[in-house]
Amino acid sequence: MSSAANAFFPDEPSGPSIASKFPGEKGELALAELDKFFDASSVSMTGNYHKSYGNYMADIDGNVFLDVYAQIASLPVGYNNPTLLEVARSSEVASALINRPCLAYFPQHDWASILESGILKIAPEGLNKVFTAYSGADANEAAYKAAFMWKRQQERGGPQVEFTQEEIQSTMLNQTPGSPTLSIMSFKAGFHGRLFGSLSTTRSKAIHKIDIPAFDWPQCSFPSLKYPLEKYVEQNRIEEERCLEEAENIIRNYHNRVAAVIVEPIQSEGGDRHASANFFQRLRDITKQNNVLLIIDEVQTGLGATGKYWAHEHWGLSEPPDMVTFSKKAQAAGFYFGNPELRPSKPFRLSEYLDRGPVSVGNYLYKRIEELSQSFPDVFQNLRGKDFGTFIAFDTVKRDSFLCLAKQHGVHIGGCGDSGVRLRPMLIFQKHHADILLEVFEKIARQI
Repeated sequence: MSSAANAFFPDEPSGPSIASKFPGEKGELALAELDKFFDASSVSMTGNYHKSYGNYMADIDGNVFLDVYAQIASLPVGYNNPTLLEVARSSEVASALINRPCLAYFPQHDWASILESGILKIAPEGLNKVFTAYSGADANEAAYKAAFMWKRQQERGGPQVEFTQEEIQSTMLNQTPGSPTLSIMSFKAGFHGRLFGSLSTTRSKAIHKIDIPAFDWPQCSFPSLKYPLEKYVEQNRIEEERCLEEAENIIRNYHNRVAAVIVEPIQSEGGDRHASANFFQRLRDITKQNNVLLIIDEVQTGLGATGKYWAHEHWGLSEPPDMVTFSKKAQAAGFYFGNPELRPSKPFRLSEYLDRGPVSVGNYLYKRIEELSQSFPDVFQNLRGKDFGTFIAFDTVKRDSFLCLAKQHGVHIGGCGDSGVRLRPMLIFQKHHADILLEVFEKIARQI
């Protein structure tokens, strides 16, 4: 392998290597020990992150996996990236970790400069302000709060209008008018987090929601497209039109007034479900016409994996969304906004105590999987993600067997929905990594 072919990590492993059964004896012991103190029911494997490097994740038994799941799309530029390790040793990072400034009250003197040269440098077009948060779910919750405050401020007549005594007293009892019956509209199969507000907009799996009280907020159908897209143009157009009509009806008529609509560019957790650029443009039009905010949840799709910094840039919107939430690959969290009216009218109301690589590799990977689907149509179905970088997914009849076989062949990969397999490689994933993955895919297809 030439150094040019592996420029990001010249000394990373040349491929996966399986030293023991999976999970191995040491891995099973580690998991059993963990389970004594921590809910490990969802753990599929434990990693040895001291020995993981680049695109490869190691475990305690000496197995090394090509990781195309990347901590569920959270790891941007590889395990133990030398540049990031160097930054982590800096006095600036040490100060932030040790002194942990409370940003709402006592931000560092150069916090504005840090924001401007950091997360604001890659802000979506038209959104030049940011509110920071702790996680993706927290970012969505903060965006919901901003939307509700904006809506009520409009209904009162502007930020200059003070709260009434009735509002102040009733909100302490969780009653109207201080605690208004407003709502956030989300889409079926969407995922926006597991906190209380975000969970009320999450619709991907019942197991996330059972036993948890929820707000009376509406859900709208998300287009269920047929693939390949070029074969079902008219059917997909009708399906998207149906969902848009439903969305407008909910916005106009739902009994709890809709303040904002939240949507993912790709419904990742819900099965990697896509919609067309026209669908999202029409949704933007509907929200504007009905004085409702549009929140784009880019927690999983943001930061370059789809071939653009932000997946919604693929749509060519006539007007930017009102808010864009982010986390995961950003190694930070929050939401971008542009409208100054989305700032709270008083303090303490919201406060809390990267390139072209994915495009070329994604196009190559998509084309090769498309070729595999011709030979193994039962194994590679409903291939989606064309022209969206490495954000690629497909359905397979024996999905769980597929994922299990992948690990046996040294590839760490994830599922979504009932039958989906989703690729979430890091931004440093290159053509030779794709070739390794494709070779494993063909082996699995012959076994399954």
